[in-house]
Amino acid sequence: MIIVLKRDATQEVIDHVVEKIKSTGLAVHISKGKERTIIGAIGDETLLSQISLEALPGVENVMPILKPYKLVSREFSKEGTVIDLQGVCIGDTAIQVIAGPCSVESKDSLIDCAKKVQAAGASILRGGAFKPRTSPYDFQGLGVEGLKLLAEAKKATGLPIISELMDPRDTEVICEYVDIIQIGARNMQNFRLLTEVGKAKKPVLLKRGLSATIKEFLMSAEYIAAQGNGNIILCERGIRTFETATRNTLDLSAVPVLKEETHLPIFIDPSHAVGRWNLVAPLAKAAIAVGADGLMIEVHPDPENALCDGAQSLKPSKFAILMEEMKKVAISVGRTL
Repeated sequence: MIIVLKRDATQEVIDHVVEKIKSTGLAVHISKGKERTIIGAIGDETLLSQISLEALPGVENVMPILKPYKLVSREFSKEGTVIDLQGVCIGDTAIQVIAGPCSVESKDSLIDCAKKVQAAGASILRGGAFKPRTSPYDFQGLGVEGLKLLAEAKKATGLPIISELMDPRDTEVICEYVDIIQIGARNMQNFRLLTEVGKAKKPVLLKRGLSATIKEFLMSAEYIAAQGNGNIILCERGIRTFETATRNTLDLSAVPVLKEETHLPIFIDPSHAVGRWNLVAPLAKAAIAVGADGLMIEVHPDPENALCDGAQSLKPSKFAILMEEMKKVAISVGRTL
């Protein structure tokens, strides 16, 4: 249930409505927008029949949420969520670009890459410290040492950093170093992990599972939001279909569909979607055209010798060219880059 308060509702009024809802045994989620405060009553809505919500002071409107994903639904918030990450606004009119190597390999390589993607216009640095690989014999990442190297790259450039969390036991150490926690496609329905990052209160980038429907994707986001963490970025990274010409099939239609269904910002990862560096640019530009709020692009100074996903990584020079091309697309759809 959504309770929309009047524009002039005071904190005393908000507290009174919250107290009434909690008295029925339901949980409460408060969202303060630019013009209105919205209170979400989470749980069995039939319990609210015990009180007359419309009669409470300061209440303007009461509406049921019909979607199974309550907190992340567009019904819950007509305004899009904007995440302010140290001055980098995700979900606003400016399109943000996350760039960097798939895996952290060495200090010199990482800092060199970080400086080059920053110079090209990227606003967030990516780098995997814990790597989920299909084969147990492939490079699994540097672990905590990789996180420390990311921290050094941040110190050298000022770029916020994002890295993947795979194990709930690593939540504390990940939060010590990163600015955004990434949940990979294989862990989209690892509900224990989602619950932990919901409690962590750090912004979370949640990737769509390999065979997940839009509904399943949003229900996973709801697990995070239900713990009080609404700073969620959804990331489409390609889904598994019968097609073998590319690594996965990038579902660009997911962007406008998600825009209708949720208030959360939406990113596209064209690198993992196609698995080939020469296809990244056209899909990145297409993602902006269909309304994506950001992109996640793999960049490596020496793709031929990369320890992970070199085939889909752009060289810094190619990335710089792509950034200039994407700016033109962004302007054409009323956005900036």
